[in-house]
Amino acid sequence: MIKIHSLLFISIFISSPALAMPQGGCGAGDCRDCHTLSKKEAATLLQGKVSEVVDVNRSQVPGLWEVEAILKGRKVPLYIDFSKQYLLSGNIVRLTSGENLTQQSFSKMNRVDISRIPLEDAIIVGNPAAPRKIIVFDDPECTYCRKLHPEMAEVVAKHEDIAFYIKMFPLAMHLEAYDKARTIICAKVQGSNEQASALLADSLAGKSLPAPVCDSDQVDQNIALAKELFISSTPTLIMPDGRVLPGYKVAEKIVAALKPGKP
Repeated sequence: MIKIHSLLFISIFISSPALAMPQGGCGAGDCRDCHTLSKKEAATLLQGKVSEVVDVNRSQVPGLWEVEAILKGRKVPLYIDFSKQYLLSGNIVRLTSGENLTQQSFSKMNRVDISRIPLEDAIIVGNPAAPRKIIVFDDPECTYCRKLHPEMAEVVAKHEDIAFYIKMFPLAMHLEAYDKARTIICAKVQGSNEQASALLADSLAGKSLPAPVCDSDQVDQNIALAKELFISSTPTLIMPDGRVLPGYKVAEKIVAALKPGKP
């Protein structure tokens, strides 16, 4: 039976000569030529541990396969070693550059078509005419969303070409978030971005909100869309090219993620 080693942090020196196959080894010097792992075999190895195996590729790390799998409703990178005896989960970081290879893979796996995301109900932070739009799935009772909002304000204050479009996505764990999200969206669909923004700020500050005053089902639509896009946590940022960046980010990291060539 496959052994599971859950690693909170795995630091591997990718380019170390000690990890390379010597000349004369199998596959003309590349040990990976001797090993294969099909989707079907990976699915068998991970049966009961993930919902689905989407793809299997060679990892940048010698001796590991990178498996694209669906776990708890989200696409995630997992790693199986060439012996097929060990499953690794966690962050793999290239020591020479500090690149988080796992986060890069996660972003690529979860890239979405932003044209599928309607923005009529979104609360806009910044200039609506800004050419670079970042979509944020936000929960009105989320602690990390509360931390993110000042960072978004800092970004738009320094970069007039960037705007954030906030979609209400209440999580089931926050008992009052659903009704609060409905109240906020009612303000937005009735034509007041300013009022919707103020209500969201009040909610994030821990204040109570009035009951929703409209019959919009937009919150339910947002929840269904998030499920289709494998978004299951807040805050989740979606960059203009469709890359998905989950979690709180400081302003400079958000701006840096917009640069060409970022994964």
